[in-house]
Formats: sequence, C-alpha cells, structure tokens
Amino acid sequence: MSDALADGLARGYIPHTEADVREMLEVIRAGGGPADLDGLFDGIPQPCRLGRHLDLPAALDEQSLELHMRSLAARNASPSSAVCFLGGGAYDHFVPAVVDQLAARGEFYTSYTPYQAEASQGNLQVYFEYQSLIASLTGMEVSNMSLYDGASAAAEAVLMALATAPDKKRVVLSATAHPEYREVVTTYLANLGVDVVTAPHSGGVLEAETLAHYVDDRTACVLLQQPNFFGCIEDLSALTTAAHERGALVAAAVDPVSLGVLARPGDLGVDLVVAEGQGLGNHLAYGGPYLGILACRESFVRRIPGRLTGQTLDRRGNRCWVLTLQTREQHIRREKATSNVCTNQGLLALRSAIHLAVLGPQGLREVAAACLAKAAYARQKLLATGRLDAAFDRPVFKEFVLRSGRDRPAQLVDELLARGHLAGVPLGRWYPELDDCLLVAVTEKRTRSEIDDFAAAVAALPATSRGDRHAERSGHAAAV
Repeated sequence: MSDALADGLARGYIPHTEADVREMLEVIRAGGGPADLDGLFDGIPQPCRLGRHLDLPAALDEQSLELHMRSLAARNASPSSAVCFLGGGAYDHFVPAVVDQLAARGEFYTSYTPYQAEASQGNLQVYFEYQSLIASLTGMEVSNMSLYDGASAAAEAVLMALATAPDKKRVVLSATAHPEYREVVTTYLANLGVDVVTAPHSGGVLEAETLAHYVDDRTACVLLQQPNFFGCIEDLSALTTAAHERGALVAAAVDPVSLGVLARPGDLGVDLVVAEGQGLGNHLAYGGPYLGILACRESFVRRIPGRLTGQTLDRRGNRCWVLTLQTREQHIRREKATSNVCTNQGLLALRSAIHLAVLGPQGLREVAAACLAKAAYARQKLLATGRLDAAFDRPVFKEFVLRSGRDRPAQLVDELLARGHLAGVPLGRWYPELDDCLLVAVTEKRTRSEIDDFAAAVAALPATSRGDRHAERSGHAAAV
C-alpha cells in the first residue's frame, strides 16, 4: 500500500479501511485479477505512467485544512475585498438574505431531477412557479426548468430554430452578442453543416439595415442581445422585424434585471428568449454554477430542451405538479429525442424564483432603475476625469465601454486593483479593434461614494495626461 493511500486512510478522507482494501483485492485476485493496487493500472502503457508516487504533502486534519484554505482564499481579489465594477455576463447584484435562507432548506438540496412526482411535489411546485415567473418576465408563453448557463441556453435556442426549418442551414450572430455565447453556439454547430456568420456592429449596436444584408432565405435564426455585450440598448423591435421579413426566427439574449425597465422581448416579436440568471438571486461564485434561462412561444414547446413542469389534477381532484411532455427527452426516446439536455440547474432556478417573488414587479423596476441611474452617474464621473473617453455614443443600461487611449486597459485594471477597485473587463481579447477599451459595469449595489472614489482613483493614476494623448492623436492624424 502506498504511503499516500495509508495516510488518506488514516486521516479519514478515504472511506475504506485497510481491511476493506485487502478484502476487495482478495475478491479481485480470486477472479483472476491483480493481487495489489498497482496491478489495477496494468492496462495503462508504461510511457503514460508517472513512475512514482505523487509528491504530495501529508494530509491535514480538518482544522488545519480549513485554515490553509482560508489563507489561500485571502489571496483572491473578490467583491468582498474590493469594490466591483466587473461585468461582461456576471454581475455583483445584491442577494437578499431570504434567498440564501430558503434555498438552504434540506428539502431543496436534491441530487437529481424529481422523476417521482408523488414524492417531489414541493420541488415541482417551485419549478412551476419559476417557469411562470420567467414566462411573465420575458413575455413568452413557455419556459423550461433551466439550462446550464446563458451560453448553453443561447446554443439550444439556435438548435430549436434550426429544427423547425431543417432546410435552412445558416445562422446569423450579432457581433454585439456576448462573444462567449457566440463561441459556444459555433461549437455546437461545428459538425452540423450549418454556416455561421457574424453581422458587424456600427458604433456599438447592430443596425437593422446591416442585419438585413446578412439574412437571406437560407437563414434559420438570428441571435441578438439586449442590452448588448457593450451595455448599449439595441433597437430590438427593428432588428426583429428585419429578420422576420426575410423568414428568419429571432433568438434574443437578455439581461433579466433590465426587464424591470425595458420592453419585454416577447412584446417586440422575438421568438425565443434566453438569459443568464446569475443576476437573479445567485452569487458570483467564481464563475458558476450559473443558470440558463430559456423561454419561447407555445408553438415551439415540442422543441424546447430540458425539463418542463406541468400542473394537473390527481385522482382525488387535487391540484398537483408533474414533469410533462417527457417524450421529447432522452431518458424516454433515447436517440430520437428532440432534447439531449439531461439535467437542469434546479437549485439555481429556485433561488431566482425566490428572488423574483421577494422583489415583485415594483421591486424589480426599482433595482433596474437604480442600475440605470448609477451607471449614468459613473459614466459621467469617469469621463470627467479626462483619463477616459466614451467608446460609443449610445444609451446604456448598466454597462458601458470606455477608451483608455495610451493607457493599456490591463495595466489600468492592475493599478486600480491595488487601490481597491475591480475596474472592469478589457475587451481586446474578443474585439481587437477595441484593445484599448474597458467594459465597466455598475449595479444597484454601488454607492455614490464608491463611484466617486473609483473616479478619483482613475484621475490619480500616474500615466499620460489627456492633453498629451490628444496631441498625439492630432499629430498622428496630421501625419496620415
């Protein structure tokens, strides 16, 4: 037995005792198998083996391990240790204590989908309420129980559109849609013989005339985003009309919080709505797990992926809830299923349902209005520093893009982090033409003093002055 295994057994991290291990090996050996643990790995070619035990320290007891993990966590910069202006798909929204408290009930910490309806009425009722809330929020008729995240929801919506028009093999993605959503969609479609094209933006938004140029009679679907990745508010109605006039369906990725003040996509003619539900009662949690929201018109219900909870009556006439339309799903029809999504984010959906129920329509409007007002104030204050310029002259919701000139965005982020601010997301990794730009997000959590301090920190950074940068630009223009 290796020292590492013996140590693990002694510390209690491995549930088997030494006697258990010996007994299992005796059974394996009696059946013609290897006599020791190393023999279990004989099928691995020698060149692929490390040839020694891992160089690991001895196991720690629980108290020492907790202290060690806390010391590692203290090295992270997080919204609890710095003022957060990060966005780009994950946001530092306030999560009411009641969400954490109710979601922590043992009844909700289920390990899997509630297939046995008679034993899962509480969970199923919550999922039904979640679906109803999402349908109302988006202006759609049907919502599923959840998907993995906003990106997977976007990809599934595109697959739904393609399935409704099997003779169409073209998908148009807006350049202002989240670049990682576009990447996931492209990956999903890579081996399906579908042409994926990107319609470019103009000044931070996609113009309807531009979209019309890219949509033809082979186009099954257009993927839009509102507000878009830059935070700008698109003319979703005009874009939807342009796509529909050419026979394409429209899938729109939305910020659910923005629907407190913006028109519902369903009211603007959108066919499929997707969203990232992290901002509805779910913590940032270092990037996940998150919540994929997907809603659609009833005509697409047979194509919607994932679980659906339905309301019905039991044999006594009492209202109850069940998983419905399961013949779409893989566990029923295997390879003939219209949905290959085999699970859901039920606990995250529960949290969003609690959050929306606690806020109510008026509360959501207040949160959205606070985001809108605070983003406008922050943008004004940052521009007034003279260190940053507006990249786009468009209305925004809670995010905006600023151009840093000769100050590299990554350098600004590092310097501002040292001053206690998570400053924003550099855009160059996705948009080379915006490699001097920073995406800044402002949620309802940010206070006036935090925004003022952030602007003061930007103004105090030791870098090229605004006048020097403007002189350099003028000289460059003259040389050209």
